[in-house]
Amino acid sequence: MSQRGRTMPGGSTTALAEAYDTALLDLDGVVYAGGEAIAHAVTSLATARGQGMHLAYVTNNALRTPQSVAGHLTELGVPAVAEDVITSAQAVARLISEQVPEGSRVLVVGGEGLRVALRERGLVPVESAQDEPVAVVQGYGGPDLAWGRFAEACYAIARGVPWFASNTDLTIPGARGIAPGNGAAVEVVRIATGAEPQVAGKPLPPMHRETILRTGAERPLVVGDRLDTDIEGAFNGDVDSLLVLTGVTDAARLLAAEPRHRPVYVDADLRGLLVPQPEVTPVEGEFRCGDWRAAVRGGELVLEGGGDGGPMDGLRALCGAAWSHAGDGVCDLDAAKVLARLGL
Repeated sequence: MSQRGRTMPGGSTTALAEAYDTALLDLDGVVYAGGEAIAHAVTSLATARGQGMHLAYVTNNALRTPQSVAGHLTELGVPAVAEDVITSAQAVARLISEQVPEGSRVLVVGGEGLRVALRERGLVPVESAQDEPVAVVQGYGGPDLAWGRFAEACYAIARGVPWFASNTDLTIPGARGIAPGNGAAVEVVRIATGAEPQVAGKPLPPMHRETILRTGAERPLVVGDRLDTDIEGAFNGDVDSLLVLTGVTDAARLLAAEPRHRPVYVDADLRGLLVPQPEVTPVEGEFRCGDWRAAVRGGELVLEGGGDGGPMDGLRALCGAAWSHAGDGVCDLDAAKVLARLGL
C-alpha cells in the first residue's frame, strides 16, 4: 500500500515477516540503544529471519564501518555480515563519485566509516583544505571529533569546493540520553560559510537508492523509530513502513504526524514483525481497532472501549481519528488524556 494520502494505519492479515521480503531496519532506537540490544529485538529478528525475511540494517550514522556494525550486531546475538549493513557514508560516497573523477581527493570531516566508503568508490580521503580536495564530506565523527575539522571544511568550502553531508539528523540516542548528531555539526559549517550541502542520508532519495541497490529488495518494509528520517524516507521511496516506539518517537508525536511522517504500521517493538497488523476501520465518524473506538468530538480526541484490547490497538484507533481530523495538516488536539488511559 502507498504511503501517499495516509489518514489511518494499515493492516496486514499475515505477519509482516511473511508479507515483505526485506526489512530495512534502522539501528539506533530500533535494534539497540547505547550499544545494548533493545528488549525483544534479538529474538524477534531471529524469528523473522527464520520465516524467510531478509534483514538489512540501514543507518544514518556514518561513523562506523559496515564491518564494525556487523560485528557489534553479532555480539548482541543478531548474526550479521558487512553486506547486511548500509550506511549513509556509502550513500554519500556514491553521490560524490557521480560528480567527481575517480581518484579525486575528498576532505573528510568525520570518522572511519566515511573514509572506507570513499575508498570503496575510488576516492582519496584527505585531512586538510591544503591537500587540494575537490569535495568536502561531513559525517558523524563521535564525541572526539576536533573542532579544527570544521575549520578545514570551511576553508575549502569558501574556495568553492562542493560540500556533501552524510545526513542531517540533529540528534543521536545514546546510553545517557540524546546527544548532538551530525545535523548539529552541519549547522556549524552552514552558519560559518552560508553554504548548503548535498545530503545523502535518510529521508532523502540517495539513501533509499543505495539501500535498494545493495539489498535487491522487491517488497521492502522500512522499520524505524524516527518520523523525520525513517518514516519520511519510506514515504519518499513510496514503500511501506513500520514505526516502533522504542526510540525517539512517542505516541503524542505520532498522533501529530503530518502525512509524510505517518507510518503504515505501528507497534511497540520489533515483535510487530511477527504478527498480523489489525485493520483500523472507519465507522460513522469513529475509528475502530480491536475493542477500541476513537473519534474527535467537540474539538477533543475521545477514546472508548478497550476490554481486553491492548494499548497498541487503542493507539492505532487514535491515529485514525487524529490523522483524519488533520487531513493534510498536523493534528494539534491535546492527546494527553487519551494516551494516559493507554499508559502511553
